Amino acid sequence: MRRHVLLTAAMVCVATFAYAQGRRPDTRTMNCEEVQSMIAQRGAVVMSTGRHTYDRYVSDRFQCSFSSEVAVRTYVPALDRRSCPVRRCEMYDPEDRFGDFMN
Repeated sequence: MRRHVLLTAAMVCVATFAYAQGRRPDTRTMNCEEVQSMIAQRGAVVMSTGRHTYDRYVSDRFQCSFSSEVAVRTYVPALDRRSCPVRRCEMYDPEDRFGDFMN
């Protein structure tokens, strides 16, 4: 019986640790400088921006996955600012001269 309890306790500890390691940083709990610094240090970071929203933010275009992607400026909510400037990768189509303006 005691062995069963110890084994269960160990499994709970491992599962809790794995869950804690898998949580995304949340831009809403960091100031803008911290958000930008984390992205600069890591090169690319998946961050939560809301309760059910997240995206991958990058330091520059070299962090984008495909040669047809570029790093574009976007804004995320931060603890100290409503609009903190960051970059994310977006597909680039050289034939599309008007972008999203024509949609």
